[in-house]
Amino acid sequence: MPEIKFISGPMEGRVLILNAPKYTIGRKSNRDLFFNDESCSGEHAELRLENNEWSIVDLKSSNGTWLNQKKISSAVLASGDSVKIGESVFVFSDSEKSAHRTSSDPHAPPTASTDELALVEKMRDHADRIRKEVGKVIVGQSDVLEQILMCILAGGHALLIGLPGMAKTLTVRTIAQVLNLKFKRVQFTPDLMPGDIIGTDVLETNAATGEKEFRFIRGPIFCNLLLADEINRTPPKTQAALLEAMQEKMVTAGNTSYTLEEPFFVLATQNPIEQEGTYPLPEAQLDRFMFNIWVDYPLPHEEEEILRATTGGARIEPKPVLTQEELLQLQAVVRKVPVSDHVIKYVTRLVGATRRQNADAPQVTKTFVSTGAGPRAGQYLILAAKAMAILDGRIHVSCADIRRAAPPVLRHRILTNFAADSEGLTSLDIVKKLLEVVPEPGAEAYTNKPKQ
Repeated sequence: MPEIKFISGPMEGRVLILNAPKYTIGRKSNRDLFFNDESCSGEHAELRLENNEWSIVDLKSSNGTWLNQKKISSAVLASGDSVKIGESVFVFSDSEKSAHRTSSDPHAPPTASTDELALVEKMRDHADRIRKEVGKVIVGQSDVLEQILMCILAGGHALLIGLPGMAKTLTVRTIAQVLNLKFKRVQFTPDLMPGDIIGTDVLETNAATGEKEFRFIRGPIFCNLLLADEINRTPPKTQAALLEAMQEKMVTAGNTSYTLEEPFFVLATQNPIEQEGTYPLPEAQLDRFMFNIWVDYPLPHEEEEILRATTGGARIEPKPVLTQEELLQLQAVVRKVPVSDHVIKYVTRLVGATRRQNADAPQVTKTFVSTGAGPRAGQYLILAAKAMAILDGRIHVSCADIRRAAPPVLRHRILTNFAADSEGLTSLDIVKKLLEVVPEPGAEAYTNKPKQ
């Protein structure tokens, strides 16, 4: 069913199902969509259904109608398109159209538009600017920054693990500034309750009627980028409060569900050495995190620069590089990046090699692995590789991209056994060995073997 979702402006968070052939938009109260916005004209634009296609038509408005950051007079809408009218921005989606478009080839991704391809070409410059702005505050940690950006572009969530004082919180806050995202931080403690994150209903008196009524007060989860600091320091009940938000992009309080604003990401941190009074995340919840990112010590020359920069009085504020609309566009483009059968076969082999039950599993897996990665690992490997291609300004994915994405995707999805512990091998060591022994598919993988 076609629908529009408002991501900013007076109707932010509202979703409208398009079940009529025409909708007029404007500041006049008799419009089908009334925008209480001084920058919107009385009769601003019109949504029309013609020949089974939805289009947006500007009605000679004063400030114009913008489609994907370009001023238009009229245009046909495609799923993922962003429309700006006054201060309001909404995203159009049509699941039925997308399903019909791909019905002839269920494995073919949607085709990227010309504007989206142009945005991909510019992404290399955007990525360099992002690194430069983040570098004004954070010294080094280039791998950490790249992996966080990959995760955000792919629409996933990340778990950052590192010792205290590694600037994990500062890194996340800086990235939020550079990407122009609403940022909230929650310090997880043993007494933190789910309502402290989601929000709660409060009983108050209606000033107009004098009657008692409940009003929902939103919690810090209503943001674009939520930093769950030391997530393993709170009980499982509160940890689980994030699950619905991470997977469904919505939260439920009482009998009411509230949709979270897009984009939405959870970046959680953990301290790897201090385990007293902690509640380890269960494997099912760990699997919800796309990446497990290790924040390591800085190099000697980087540490010298850190000491020099942080003990003085000057502080440099980073500048925003992308808008929320551009970020949403890039997320939509990531899904449209084509992936060859060769890459998909390689991902299937690599993930299958982590499972000791497989007859073709390498010896390192049979000896040192107790539980391998599930199908979600393969999905995240491909999405991460697509995001990496976008960051490089490319519109294709290679097996090299998969190998670069494998450590943060597989590190927390492979469980080692006692033999590995006795040898001092970690899950990351297993991943590195698998990348060495699992080959890319050869010509024999594409040969149709006759049935026996």
